[in-house]
Amino acid sequence: MDESEAAPENGGAVWAVFGDLMAGLLGAFVLMLVCVLGVQLELVTNLESEVQKRQAEQQRRMSLERVLAGPLAAGRVTLDNGRIGISGSLLFELGSARLQPEGRQLLNSLAPPLAAYLATRDELLMVSGFTDDRSVRDGRAPFADNLELSAQRAMTVTRALIEDGLPAASVFAAAFGQQQPVASNADAAGRSRNRRVEMSPVPVAGTGADTGAGAGVGSGSGAGAGADLKNGLQRP
Repeated sequence: MDESEAAPENGGAVWAVFGDLMAGLLGAFVLMLVCVLGVQLELVTNLESEVQKRQAEQQRRMSLERVLAGPLAAGRVTLDNGRIGISGSLLFELGSARLQPEGRQLLNSLAPPLAAYLATRDELLMVSGFTDDRSVRDGRAPFADNLELSAQRAMTVTRALIEDGLPAASVFAAAFGQQQPVASNADAAGRSRNRRVEMSPVPVAGTGADTGAGAGVGSGSGAGAGADLKNGLQRP
């Protein structure tokens, strides 16, 4: 075979290799494009989900502000990021889980609007008790520790709300003791702020989410974070 016959054969082989190379590059480009589009679609989906979540949270806050307009205006409760706060000194004496008359009156005024709010939403009301970091083991207090004190206070508030018309299946209690302070326990003012009860609407599904590590004392279909005391709200 002379050189003139070998040249077309070599040229054909080169073109075949070049064609395979281009096909491979095109395939890789298409694969990268698909991956980029998939990532962008996921980002858009996540962004839309986050926007919807923020809108739902804003609507929830606005609904709570409307139903609690009176107590909020009077300064008897606070509303922070969907959590309804009540000072422990308004509800209870120091080291006690027995409601004071003023606190009982406040809960009586809160039950109807909270019941109306929950009736229109797929949510439960979590009643959380908190204390300062001072020990209750002084020989006179009937509680083993701050966790038990906060649990009894949360259950007391929960019972009062149920007695005032809040459906039992729509509310549950949770105890956090001295955990999750909102102020320093180094001075009396800070400890007073930490002794509190909070009420937070939470979704029915996954009610333990974002509630911290507390001891739950459930009622109805609700379940608090941590250990659930099934009979916590049954009277002796």
